[in-house]
Amino acid sequence: MRQPVTPSHRGFARTMRVDATKAENVLWQALRNRQLEGLKFKRQVPLDGYILDFVCFEVRLIVEVDGSQHAESQRDVIRDRHFEGQGFQVLRFWNDEVEQNIDAVCSAILQAAKGRG
Repeated sequence: MRQPVTPSHRGFARTMRVDATKAENVLWQALRNRQLEGLKFKRQVPLDGYILDFVCFEVRLIVEVDGSQHAESQRDVIRDRHFEGQGFQVLRFWNDEVEQNIDAVCSAILQAAKGRG
């Protein structure tokens, strides 16, 4: 069921899609158009007051691509617990991990999705 999203939150998500990081763009090229085993991912999705980098609702999998500002972030821990309580699994990858080894990142995403499907 769709949840209402404030116009400012929706606009912020739209801006984040346009101004994606290099790592987010690299991962999006691997996930878009059901390229990863037919899984339908969306990017920069506003949900429950947060913006999710990538989400596959079919298997309730959230993928976050983080820079150094997320190191030991208590806000991320709270956010992850929130979505895990909603039945999602959250995977987090560092920017350089995505940029340097996209195959391993996609493999980890696929492994997680298969475990949930």
